[in-house]
Amino acid sequence: MRISEAKFAGSSTRVAGRPARRLPEFAFIGRSNVGKSSLINMLCGNGKLAMTSATPGKTKVVNHFLINDRWYLVDLPGYGYAKMGQKGREQLAAVIRDYILNSEELVLLFVLVDSRHDITQIDRDFITELGENGIPFAIIFTKADKQGPNVTKAQIQRDCEILGEQWEELPPMFCSSSKTGAGKEEILAYIDDILKTL
Repeated sequence: MRISEAKFAGSSTRVAGRPARRLPEFAFIGRSNVGKSSLINMLCGNGKLAMTSATPGKTKVVNHFLINDRWYLVDLPGYGYAKMGQKGREQLAAVIRDYILNSEELVLLFVLVDSRHDITQIDRDFITELGENGIPFAIIFTKADKQGPNVTKAQIQRDCEILGEQWEELPPMFCSSSKTGAGKEEILAYIDDILKTL
């Protein structure tokens, strides 16, 4: 798949506030500062589509982007931002949970994980919640350009072993770099394959 058109379609804090036009939705989420906005911009070939920032926790609403007039790419707030107050974290968690549990158009949730470190307990808890609620998801390991390919491969293998302690079957996994464009074709091809089945 090639993204020829990507345009902002609206922001919301509740599912009821989504764009009125209903289309398949592929959402992206991860811990704050995992490189989510940069990945979205890389996939869409637009460096300014999603807001990027060195400061974690900038995305506080659910952002819909209309892709090729065919489906929505959904940018969700990050989770696990420790420097945000308890009330703020609870509000963001409510926004995330409302969307994930109540959007009937959500086809797949991409969970982003930093490829440089062991998958965190926060990530594992979030993934467990997805499983408990029957939410289909895939994992994208980000920032693969930050270390050598062998180091990245070994880290992903370790993360798979950690996840394997809890999951009998692992979800689809991708390795990406917003800097080099690695993973772009594979991720978009996967989305395209799913769209063909709908």
